[in-house]
Amino acid sequence: MILILGSTLCIMLTIVSDTHSRDGHRLTSRTRVAVESAALVAHAGDFVRNSVLREFEALAEKFIGVSGNNDDTEICAQLPSKAQFEYAGVKFGMTHTCRGGPTAEALFGRQQGVDVVITGHSHVPSIDSAGEITLINPGSHAQPRGNRQAHVEIDNSSESDSLQCRLVTVDGDIFERSVLTANKD
Repeated sequence: MILILGSTLCIMLTIVSDTHSRDGHRLTSRTRVAVESAALVAHAGDFVRNSVLREFEALAEKFIGVSGNNDDTEICAQLPSKAQFEYAGVKFGMTHTCRGGPTAEALFGRQQGVDVVITGHSHVPSIDSAGEITLINPGSHAQPRGNRQAHVEIDNSSESDSLQCRLVTVDGDIFERSVLTANKD
């Protein structure tokens, strides 16, 4: 699955994962606003029930998702286990998990030919831009398991060709920032 979205200024990509719900999207506060106002919402799996997936699709202007290890058979039949999309010239690859941690995630990114890899599963929010491929895990907005409830916001509101990437709590506190650029390979 590949989605191309133009590079219009101030358009936002919101990334969420690991909703783990049987009865609703569990979006609150800043995370809900980010999902509702984004030009594109990416979900890295573990909705759990098909009705939760449907709620995300209804809230988002454009939506892309992958299935996770806790998703029911309906979701697994509808969503791929991995996806690719482009946002403002940056190529993203998304999967719920890669066994082998950051090394496996970077290998997945090279195999997919992407600039950024999005995963979920661990519920640990992080942005790792130390290697040639940036690794993003939005954590979980609903079930943080000892971590901060979080999501990722990415926009191209700066004057440069780069994207501003933020890890944001559901209350709106930004606790990590990074800059994303397309690899020139």
